[in-house]
Amino acid sequence: MSAHTTTVPPASPVPPASSADSVTSVFVRLKLSLLRNGLRQSGGRRAAYLTTAVVVLLFAALQLIGLIALRGHAHIDSLVILLAAVLGLGWAVMPLFFPGGDETLDPTRLVMLPLRPRPLVRALLVSSLVGIGPLFTLCMLAGSVIAVAHGTAAFAVGVVGLALALLVCVALARAVAAANVRLLTSRKGRDLAVLSGLLIAVGAQVVNFGAQRLGTSGLGQLDPAAEVLRWVPPASAIGAVDAASEGAYGVAALQLALTAALLAALLRVWGRHLTRLMTAPDGSTLQAAGRPERERASTGAGRLLPAGRTGTAMGRSLRYVWRDPKTKAAWVTSLAIGLIVPVFNAWQGTGSVYFACFAAGMLGIQMYNQFGQDTSAFWMVAMTISSTRDAYVELRARALALLLITLPYATLVTVLTTAMLGDWRTLPEALGLSFALLGAMLATGAWTSARFPYSIPQEGNKNVAPGQVGLAWMSIVGGMVAAALLCAPVIALTIWLNVSAGGDALQWLVLPVGTAYGAALAELGLRLAAPRTARRLPEILTAVSKG
Repeated sequence: MSAHTTTVPPASPVPPASSADSVTSVFVRLKLSLLRNGLRQSGGRRAAYLTTAVVVLLFAALQLIGLIALRGHAHIDSLVILLAAVLGLGWAVMPLFFPGGDETLDPTRLVMLPLRPRPLVRALLVSSLVGIGPLFTLCMLAGSVIAVAHGTAAFAVGVVGLALALLVCVALARAVAAANVRLLTSRKGRDLAVLSGLLIAVGAQVVNFGAQRLGTSGLGQLDPAAEVLRWVPPASAIGAVDAASEGAYGVAALQLALTAALLAALLRVWGRHLTRLMTAPDGSTLQAAGRPERERASTGAGRLLPAGRTGTAMGRSLRYVWRDPKTKAAWVTSLAIGLIVPVFNAWQGTGSVYFACFAAGMLGIQMYNQFGQDTSAFWMVAMTISSTRDAYVELRARALALLLITLPYATLVTVLTTAMLGDWRTLPEALGLSFALLGAMLATGAWTSARFPYSIPQEGNKNVAPGQVGLAWMSIVGGMVAAALLCAPVIALTIWLNVSAGGDALQWLVLPVGTAYGAALAELGLRLAAPRTARRLPEILTAVSKG
């Protein structure tokens, strides 16, 4: 019997699980899948995304055409250099204020995958180039290159500079997000996004003011800032194109080298943060466990509130303003816009003291939909309301909490606007109108809170639950129109005093009359809204629990 030996062929070498190129392609497909699946969630989200994409691309195309049309202008180089600097700044701050804008910005979701830092950095960098934002930036940079490039060498430098500037913008956003990912995914990080309303409001007014100044004085005012920024990446990449157009190839090479050096530094910093995130444990809860219990800072302020239900309800409303992200966002936006509109108009010399009433109007909006911020927890408030008196005290406490902020702030904005304009004679009139408008909005806000309540979703960026948009518009727009009509007597008194022969000596009467009239309107609105609130508690709870 012969023994047969079986020869086992040598095992072929197993290919690596994923090379750098395959990891990159996987992440690009992942980014496309995230975009595609996000659009499949609902028709509303699909329509919003497509509308945003069309508007952004249309704006980018118009800007591209405008930059090309400015080719040959004496100061076009200063304009495009500042434009590149603003684009870089926007990419740097975008992750801080919009951490939920890109699902792939959070690398902690990849902790369980066997990925090394360098392939991961490369894959994330390439996948970051997929989206509307990179395409918009590409159009802006392409228009900037075409606007300043003259000659074959300048266009060759422009191709390299465009790629470097785009990669610097994307890497800057990624490095900032990786460095602050623990903060951005925490409650404090979500609260940081509240400042986006302030940033947008201030930025819009600054852009408006700057555009008006440039329209009257020309682009030459940008030259001093551009001389400095042309050496700061990513603007230095566009400065290199301008230098190559003038034949300064050494300067162009140095500016490109600065941009490339910053890109390498950003990738290195980004890789270090990724390594730390992938290997270090999250000790955010360990520190909290080891700390001794601290005294609550809110107890001191809480002692200043009235006793009983009024103080309790006021404290709850103030805590919403401080802790609830949606409520805080609404307050920050209203405070910012209420100050920016009158102050910036006064700064430009085109405003009026009466623009200060805008602050009272913006803050008065916070009285609308008072029960919506409670969401489904409104049932605890409803259980404590057994009579019209209870409903009145609840609404009055919420109005008083709002007045703690709005009264001093509206007064401050009015005095500041008056000081900037130097028109102290009209200060009593402006204050009287502001207080009357604030009282009218408290009155209409209390009534619409009981009549048209709607839910505020706690997750996502929507401030109105699906199917309740009509209620929200009816509440806010209808209430604002009604408040303006209720202020008609004080407005008529102000006009009469300004046009009458002996009205100059009596203009100060608008302040006490407007204050008393606003207080009377607020009291009347609360008393009219209280019975309706007490009767509609089940309906209010159902409406505010849909989010």
